[in-house]
Parts: sequence; structure tokens; C-alpha cells
Amino acid sequence: MATDPQRRPPTIDAAAAARWRRLAPADGSPWLHEEIGRRMEDRLQWIKAKPRHWADWAPLRGGLEAHELLARRYREAEAFVIEPEPALAAATSAALAAPWWSARRWQGGKLRFDGLPEEGVDLLWANMALHMAADPEALIAHWHRQVATDGFLMFSCFGPDTLRELRALHARLGWPAASHEFTDMHDWGDMLVHAGFAEPVMDMERIVLTWATPEAALAELRTLGRNLHPARFPALRGRAWQAALHKALPELAPAEGGEGGEGRIALTFEIIYGHAFKPTPRVSLSAESAVSLREMREMLQRGRPSAH
Repeated sequence: MATDPQRRPPTIDAAAAARWRRLAPADGSPWLHEEIGRRMEDRLQWIKAKPRHWADWAPLRGGLEAHELLARRYREAEAFVIEPEPALAAATSAALAAPWWSARRWQGGKLRFDGLPEEGVDLLWANMALHMAADPEALIAHWHRQVATDGFLMFSCFGPDTLRELRALHARLGWPAASHEFTDMHDWGDMLVHAGFAEPVMDMERIVLTWATPEAALAELRTLGRNLHPARFPALRGRAWQAALHKALPELAPAEGGEGGEGRIALTFEIIYGHAFKPTPRVSLSAESAVSLREMREMLQRGRPSAH
């Protein structure tokens, strides 16, 4: 099933997305990413497949603590790290390196930063990366190539209700968009199938975060991402606008001691979780058919009769 062109994710500023990818987190992985990683790791209990090897996509921002949870769950599996941004490779390696005194140095498989196995990995873990990709369909296709046949992808990202209060505030005040648009989970499912994955399972939840002051709210938002909307304000904002934003943010506090607590700035984050398996490759017959050597080997191996 191909993705409906009318439902493609909104355009993201590719140059701005590239700048964000190169920016190392100042104080480790964001707290919210770690919490989402913890919740996603808990979902692995329902997947009976036991990976022989797994890979963590961009863990420096995706979640270093979440990485450790996976390492403990799959102690016998070979673990790989994929840092797609060369500028962050050294920081990622340093953050995940086990100190000489740590039990991690002799528990479980050795962490690898080199190339993945030729056949791919049984689990590709990608926490909180997809919503910041300028070309998400190309990224999903890339992930598909890195997953072994019968392996699976597990990912999380922001959904369309994220920052709905802040976006409404910007619209009411006549300001440009507060963030780029986030893709619906049904569209992610379509893209997974279009890339060659099978049996996608998607679910979502909403998390409301609250802060006592505008300064605290904005500081945390800066750790989570950037506004990649092509029509965002194109220059630096001045002190007058910043003061106006600080004055307006307390309007986002729920009244009467609501869900976020009276007097505290509250913002909604929609979290999408998804996983999908990679089935045996199929080649449609035509006058000329192209297939990779890896796919050919997999198809031939699947076609061999079992010994009795």
C-alpha cells in the first residue's frame, strides 16, 4: 500500500534539521526522551522474538539510560550503536563507554560502533528521532535496509497534538507557527508498509508537562528540538518579543487547578510508538527484475527444504 500523496507529512526545513542533528545535547539526553524510552522498552515484554543483535539509532539524544535498559534486557545479544551524524560520533562513543571499574565491561556483549552485520540486525531501536527528519520516508527506507529479515523496527516520535497549546497561542497573537507539524500515526503506518515493513502496530498516549515559570518551560523545550517549520520567523527575535512570550505563557496554565495544576504552565505532548517486522523479500516478476545479493541469498535460503 503506497502512501497517499495527499497525506504526506508537511515539509520541514532541511537546512534547519541538519543544524539540529549536529548539535550535541548540553546536559545529556533530554528527560522526556528518557521517559519515553523507558515506556517503549517496557513494551518489549510483549514481543517474544529474542534478538541476536540489536542497534540503537542516535542514542546520545534518543536516550542513554534507555540504551542501558535494552542492554540489560538483551544481555546475550550483540549491541551496535548507529550515530548518523559524524559530528556527534566522538561524544556518543564517550557517553556510552563503560568506565574501567564498571560491571558493564564484562556483562553482556561488547558494544560496537562499527558497521552492522551484513544481514542486518534483529532489532533497530530509534527513540524520538523520526519527527525531526526532513525526509522521514527516506529515513524509514534506510532503517528497513538495516533490519534483518524477520527482525523488527521499534521507534517513537511526537504526534500532531504536541504543543497544541503553544501553537494556538502563537496563532491567536498573530505570530508565525510555533513548531513544524507532526505526523499522524496512521500516516507513519502507511510509510512503514510502503518501505517494505509488515504488520505495523501503532499506538499513542498524551503526556502533559507543567512548569512553574516561563523560563523553566522554554529551557526544557530547547532540549527537545527546534522549530523546523519553513514559514517560522526567519530572524532572531528581540527582547520585546521575548518579554511578550514570557507574559503570555502563563495563559497556558489550566484553570481551577486542572490537569496541569493551577498556576503552572502546561503543554501537551502526543507520543507515538510503533513497531513493524521485516518480512522475507518478495520480487515481482517482470521482463527484468533487480534484486540485491543479500536479498537473493535470503530467498534462496528460505527455499531450501529442511533436513529430516
